[in-house]
Amino acid sequence: LWAPAAAMETMVLSGLVLALALPSLALENGLARTPPMGWMSWERFRCNVDCQADPRNCISEQLFLEMADRLAEDGWRELGYEYINIDDCWSAKQRDAAGQLVPDPKRFPSGIKALADYVHARGLKLGIYGDLGVFTCGGYPGTMLEHVKQDAQTFAAWGVDMLKLDGCYSSAEEQAKGYPEMARALNATGRPIVYSCSWPAYQGGLPPKVNYTLLAEICNLWRNWDDIQDSWDSVLSIVDWFFTNQDVLQPAAGPGHWNDPDMLIIGNFGLSYEQSRSQMALWTVMAAPLLMSTDLRTISPSAKEILQNRLMIQINQDPLGIQGRRIVKEKSHIEVFLRPLSQAASALVFFSRRTDMPFHYTTSLAKLHFPEDAVYEVQDVYAGKIIGALKTADNFSVVINPSGVVMWYLRPMALPLQPWHVVRRQAPGEGFRPAFV
Repeated sequence: LWAPAAAMETMVLSGLVLALALPSLALENGLARTPPMGWMSWERFRCNVDCQADPRNCISEQLFLEMADRLAEDGWRELGYEYINIDDCWSAKQRDAAGQLVPDPKRFPSGIKALADYVHARGLKLGIYGDLGVFTCGGYPGTMLEHVKQDAQTFAAWGVDMLKLDGCYSSAEEQAKGYPEMARALNATGRPIVYSCSWPAYQGGLPPKVNYTLLAEICNLWRNWDDIQDSWDSVLSIVDWFFTNQDVLQPAAGPGHWNDPDMLIIGNFGLSYEQSRSQMALWTVMAAPLLMSTDLRTISPSAKEILQNRLMIQINQDPLGIQGRRIVKEKSHIEVFLRPLSQAASALVFFSRRTDMPFHYTTSLAKLHFPEDAVYEVQDVYAGKIIGALKTADNFSVVINPSGVVMWYLRPMALPLQPWHVVRRQAPGEGFRPAFV
C-alpha cells in the first residue's frame, strides 16, 4: 500500500512498529479460503444476561443450542452457514484461581466444551469472543497481553473454531503487539481456529494508522469500521464508508483474509423487504462474511428466502475471492457495483438510493467497461430467470425499486479473441474491468 520508507515512518508513528518487531507474523492457518458464513449473537441479542426475566433471549447455552438446531435442521448448514458464534457477555465476571477464563456458571452450566461438542455433532462449528484489553466491551474479563497464550490454549481445549478478538479498553501499542501475538498463539495450539480481528476498527480503518498488508498476514477477517445497528441508515453508512474507501480496502481482501462490514441484520426489525435484499446483495458483492444476527426460531419466510438464495451464496463464496467495487455513481441516485468471478463470470448490482418510486435505469455492458464483442447469458439473482444472449453493445433497462437492487449473474457465452487478464489490484483512478480467468 505504501513505499517502504513511508510505510515504516507511519508505522512508527502509530505504534505498529511493535508488531513489525515480532518474528513470523504470518497466520498461515489455511482457513477461511472463502468468506465465513454462519450466525452471531450480538446485533440481535446484545448483552442480555437476565435469564430470569427473559430466558428465551438471554446469552446462555440454551440460546446457542437452539440456534445450532435451527442451522442444522432448517437448510442453513447445507448452504454453508456453519458457524455458531458467541459474542460478548458469555463469561463469568472473574477469571478462576488459575487465571483462566470461565463461562458464567448459571447461564452456561454445561461449559463451553460441551456446547462445542453439541455444535460439532450437528456438523457445525463454534465461534467465541474475546477482547484484547482489561475488559470486554460489555465489562467482562478481557485478554491482557499476559493472558494471550493462556486464552488461546483455553479456546483450543474447548474445541472453539473461530475467535473474534475485540479491542475495547486497550491502547494502540497493546493492539499492535497483542493482535499478532494472538495469531501466533492460536497457531501454536495446533487447532484450526479462524481469527477475526477488530484491530483496524479501533484505528479508524484507514492508512496510515492501518497497514492492510500487515493485517492480511495476521488475521482471517477483520472489522474495519462501525458496528452495524438495526436500521437502514446504519447499513447505508457502512456501504458509504466501504465504497468511498474501496481503493484501499478492495486490494486487501482475498482467500484467507476478508474485510468484514459486520453482521447481516435481515430478519430483524429495521429493514424493509427491499432493503433486506439490498444488504444481502451489497455484502455479497463486497465478498463479505455472511454472519447473520437474527432469531432463526422466528424468522419470516421472506427473510429466509433472501438469506438462503443459492446463487447469491455461490457468488459470495466464489473461489477467486475478489472483492467488488462501485463502478458507477449517477446523479439520479443509482449506483452500479461489479464483482469479477471465476470462469469469466461477473456479478452486477444495480442499487437505488431513491425514495420516490421504481426507477428505469438504462445502460449497456459497454458503458460498464465489459470487453467489446462479448456475449453473456444473464441470470437475475433474485428472480432466478435467465435473460439470454446479451451483447456488450446492447442497451438494456432495469427497474429498481426505492432502496432496492437488481442483481445479475453474467456468464460468458462468447468472449472476444483478445486475451483478457485478471484485474485484481487497481491503482486509484484506473478503470475497473471484469476479470477473465
